Amino acid sequence: MTLFEELKARGLVAQTTDEEKVRELLDGAPMKFYIGFDPTADSLHIGHFVSVMVMAHMQRAGHTPIALFGGGTGLIGDPSGKTDMRKMLTRETIAYNIECFRKQMSRLVDFSDGKAIMVNNADWLLDLNYIDFLREVGVHFSVNRMLAAECYKQRLERGLSFFEMNYMIMQSYDFLCLARKYDCKLELGGDDQWSNMIGGVELNRRADQREVYAMTFGLLLTSEGKKMGKTEKGAVWLDPEKTPPYDFYQYWRNIADEDVCKCMKMLTFVPLDEIAEYEKLEGSQLNPVKEKLAYELTKLIHGEEEAEKARAAARSVFSASAEDAPEKEISEADFTDGKIQVADLLVKIGVCPSKGDARRQIQQGGVSVDGEKIADGFASIEKSAFNKGHVLVKKGKKVTFKVVVS
Repeated sequence: MTLFEELKARGLVAQTTDEEKVRELLDGAPMKFYIGFDPTADSLHIGHFVSVMVMAHMQRAGHTPIALFGGGTGLIGDPSGKTDMRKMLTRETIAYNIECFRKQMSRLVDFSDGKAIMVNNADWLLDLNYIDFLREVGVHFSVNRMLAAECYKQRLERGLSFFEMNYMIMQSYDFLCLARKYDCKLELGGDDQWSNMIGGVELNRRADQREVYAMTFGLLLTSEGKKMGKTEKGAVWLDPEKTPPYDFYQYWRNIADEDVCKCMKMLTFVPLDEIAEYEKLEGSQLNPVKEKLAYELTKLIHGEEEAEKARAAARSVFSASAEDAPEKEISEADFTDGKIQVADLLVKIGVCPSKGDARRQIQQGGVSVDGEKIADGFASIEKSAFNKGHVLVKKGKKVTFKVVVS
């Protein structure tokens, strides 16, 4: 399987400016490509991790990543996907954030001996002469086309400052500078960056008659279309001080069945043929797969030792709960078409007074079955899940029952 085919099979190709040319670049001779990161926080989060994984796949195939840190663009802030203007950061804060990003990224991307390049766009943006910049770069941008771009269009009703409107031009200029200095041929980024990336491709063509390309990858979304990586405590961070390895592990151990194989494709190096076997499983059969996903991701980000600790801690909590939990019985008659809704089960064993209350508890994230958090108020348990003797049902941290079929 070629690199392009693998990235596509993993869900890491969304749009390209020219699929045939991008395929040739990825599957051809070593070349330089870049991905930009605006240092708006002092840690990468799981949404950034897709970009880091793409860089790692590309580097393993022989290409040279350029990690561009937005020391300049970070002073403005990308309006894409934002309903309000971002908080302005100081240069000192941005410099600190960049150093944090660099350390986290180095776990997966090898920056030694020129195998990858780090650049900061503050090096060329902060000393620009405004009039010269408008004459050289601004002349190539149509305001009408910019306002039609999705990243700006959704902000027009709420208000878009001229300050923010410069962001697309700045990001486009980044690509021009990297193409001139490093012969960078390709920009990669999340699908929400499509408009900005087209700007860079067109600027290179108009300013230097240079052909460069762009490719986006899908954002990390749940099966319901919501951004993944959010918890009640906030974002899932790569910094262990912000999201401890055990909490990080548990987040992935408890994701929805529908998301587990997709996340394994996008966020790990587990071979695709192995994942194809997991895609045949359902229900409680997916629990070991979720454990593998949680372990692999925790190992990639926090190292093998922390992954082993998190897995052992999760297993000990689960086994201790199972050993000490009181037993509740349900009957064969409680199943319909070989299933029982979790809400019905909670009412049947006396954990909740009504199905409405049970569904509220589930939707608030307070219910788990066999260590898997239930998110859907209408979720069901297959009768086969009881074949091992019992199903462990937990509500909150204190209410735990072993449920058996009498």
